[in-house]
Amino acid sequence: MRHIEIDEYVMDVLLPDLAGHDRAPNAFLIYLVIWARLFRGGERRAALSLRQLAENSGLSKSAVQKAVARLHRRGLVVIHKASATAVPEYELPRHWLRRRANAWKRSAARPTMPQ
Repeated sequence: MRHIEIDEYVMDVLLPDLAGHDRAPNAFLIYLVIWARLFRGGERRAALSLRQLAENSGLSKSAVQKAVARLHRRGLVVIHKASATAVPEYELPRHWLRRRANAWKRSAARPTMPQ
């Protein structure tokens, strides 16, 4: 059995934020289903129908729709559709990586004070 790597940010920030603050544990569950699909496929986008997300999460299709809408509203998932009836492709922008990289660049660019 293969293990799936998950960024610490997902567990330390998104889990308590979505499940606790937003009271939307279904959104976190759908996020993990998409994450696993992307990790296993090694791709940037994953084409998943609502039915597939429902089957993989154990949620109803209506619960999946609400969860996907919340993730999209929060900017945690980008949805690409070729047409109105096409199966959506989901992308997970990992904005915390850009923030971390920018913070590192800023700290590296600061001159150090002589001691």
